Amino acid sequence: MNWTWFHKLGSPKWFYQWASNWGGRCVYLGLALMAIGIIWGLMFAPADYQQGNSFRIIYIHVPVAVLAQSCYLGMGIAGFVALVWQMKLAPVFIKAVAPVGAVMAFIALLSGAIWGKPTWGTWWVWDARLTSVLVLFLLYMGVIAIQNALDDPIFADKAVAVVSLVGVINLPIIKYSVEWWNTLHQPATFKLTEKPSMPMEMWLPLLFSALGLYLFAAGVAMWRMQNEVLLRERKANWVKKEVLNHGV
Repeated sequence: MNWTWFHKLGSPKWFYQWASNWGGRCVYLGLALMAIGIIWGLMFAPADYQQGNSFRIIYIHVPVAVLAQSCYLGMGIAGFVALVWQMKLAPVFIKAVAPVGAVMAFIALLSGAIWGKPTWGTWWVWDARLTSVLVLFLLYMGVIAIQNALDDPIFADKAVAVVSLVGVINLPIIKYSVEWWNTLHQPATFKLTEKPSMPMEMWLPLLFSALGLYLFAAGVAMWRMQNEVLLRERKANWVKKEVLNHGV
C-alpha cells in the first residue's frame, strides 16, 4: 500500500499549499448549501404532524450537534497521531478545530434548549443526552484552556493530545444515551442502516444543511490551520518566501 499521502499530511508546507486551494472553496460551497438547506427547511418543508413548526429548528440543531461530535472525534484521532507518530500537523489540527467544535457544541445546547421548551415544557433537564453534550462542550473548553494556559508549547501539545484522546470515550455515551437510559431526548433522526422515518421533502433540506455545515467548518479549520502553521514555522525559509510573495 502506498502511504505517501499519509506522510504528506505531516508536512506543514504541503498542507499549507493544499489548503490554499481548498479552504475557500469549502467555505463558499458550504455557505451555499447551508443557505439552500436552512431556507428550504424553515420556509418550505411541511410542518411536523406532532410538533408543528417548532420542529424546524432540526435544520440547525441536528447538523451542529453531529458536527460537534465529529470535530471531537477528529481531535481524538489527531491526539493519537500526535502521541504515536509525533506528526507536526496533528497538534495544529487540534488547536484549529477545538474552537470550531466548541461553538458547534454551544449552538447544539442552545438550539436544543429552544426546541425543548415547547416540546418538553422546560429549557433544560438533566437528561443523559443533554448532560453528555454539556460534558463535550466542557471538554472543548478544557482543551482550549490548556492550550492558552501552558507556556511550553511542546508540553501543551502533548497535554491536549491526551485530553482529546481520553475525551473520545464521551462520544459513544452521547450516541447511545437514548438507548442505554430512559431519556426525554428522541432517538436519532437518521440511521445509516435504516430508511429515514421522515418524508423526503423534510430530510432532504436537512441533508443540505448538514453537508453545507461540514464543508464550511472544514474550510474554516483549514484557514485556522494555515495561520497556526505560519506561526509555528515562521523561521522556515518557505514561510519567509510565502510572506514575501503574498504578503501573508
